[in-house]
Amino acid sequence: MQFDSLQAFFNMGGYGFFVWCSYGITFGSIGILIYLSATQEKRNLKHIADKLKRDERLKAIRRNKNESKA
Repeated sequence: MQFDSLQAFFNMGGYGFFVWCSYGITFGSIGILIYLSATQEKRNLKHIADKLKRDERLKAIRRNKNESKA
């Protein structure tokens, strides 16, 4: 489709408002999804690291109890 001017391109034959709103909503939704996915990934990695540290501390405590009994 060819347009005579930049204004005609943005107007899109009278449907420009709907076209550009749909683009805005789509790209806004994708941006929000990317942001939420990145923050969730960081939160999950921190949770896993905390759990591994907690498991290591529990193993060390159990090891010390077994050594003190022997």
